[in-house]
Amino acid sequence: MRRIFALLIICLLWQVAAQAQTKEEKRVAAAVESFRTVLVNPDKVVLENLLSEELSFGHSSGKVEGKTTVIDKLVSGNTNWVTVEFKNQTVQLNQNTAVVRHTYVGQLQSTDTLEIINMHVLLIWQKHRGSWQLLARQATKI
Repeated sequence: MRRIFALLIICLLWQVAAQAQTKEEKRVAAAVESFRTVLVNPDKVVLENLLSEELSFGHSSGKVEGKTTVIDKLVSGNTNWVTVEFKNQTVQLNQNTAVVRHTYVGQLQSTDTLEIINMHVLLIWQKHRGSWQLLARQATKI
C-alpha cells in the first residue's frame, strides 16, 4: 500500500513539473510572438523591453548587429517588414534560457521591390527580471 501511495505521489509531482514547464514555454512563445508582431509594426518601447542589452543579432548574410542598430533600422523604416510568419516553431527550455527554432517567412519592402524572405532562424531567449528577452538570433538561408 505504501508503494502505491509513493508511486502516486511521484506521478503527481512529475505532472506538476511538466505543467510548470508548459506554462514557461507558453511565456517564451508569447515573447516570440511579441517579437514577430513588432517586426511588422515597430515600436521602440516594445523593442527596448524585448531585446537584451547584450543582443547579438545575426543575419543570414553573416552580418551581426547589436540592440541599438536593430532598433534603429526597424523604427526608422530602413527595414520594412510587410508580413512576417514563424512556422514549425519549437521551444526548448533550460532553466532561464530558451532555445527557439522556426522557419521565418516574410515580405520585406525595399525602396522599389518586395522581397520574399524564407530562412531558418535560431533564437536564444534569456529570462531577465521575470521577463523573457532576446539574447541572440542567427538566421540562415534555406
